[in-house]
Amino acid sequence: MNLLFRLLQVLLRFVRNPARLKPLDVSTLNFRVWPNDLDTNLHMNNGRYLTLMDLGRFDLLLRVGVFRVGWKKKWIPVLGATTVRFRRSLKLFQKFDLKTRIIAWDATWVYIEQSIESEGQLYCLAYLRGLFTGPNGKVAMKELLDVIGADFNSSPILPEAISQWLKAEDSLYQDFQKR
Repeated sequence: MNLLFRLLQVLLRFVRNPARLKPLDVSTLNFRVWPNDLDTNLHMNNGRYLTLMDLGRFDLLLRVGVFRVGWKKKWIPVLGATTVRFRRSLKLFQKFDLKTRIIAWDATWVYIEQSIESEGQLYCLAYLRGLFTGPNGKVAMKELLDVIGADFNSSPILPEAISQWLKAEDSLYQDFQKR
């Protein structure tokens, strides 16, 4: 509820300019830091970055065509893992851009990069892996890619740093399961 107006802004932007994106194109949203985005240090709260990133993924889903078909098929996007690197602090009333793009996929997961930038500088960088679930469980990535017109076999190679992060993340999960 706390981002209702920003969600409406994203929807209105799409209605006014329903330009489709290709699967590997970048979705860019423009925002400004408002007083309710601040934490006790008077910069944008770290949780707010992640919440705004939800809107970036929503815009990407709208623009590549997944949302419309996914809604009909009752597909729900779910995140499996996220890593975030905060580099600088966004201050009150500062303008910034949220960029979202798909970087790769495999049989189960889609891998996404999201960045927050202002005046040509990187403020935050996040990598995520997600999938879609439906009434019958996990949606096969091939089915999802068919919806957006991407060839399942043409995924870009996952960057080595992301592969290492995913291995570390899986290892942490295995350690947790042993408790």
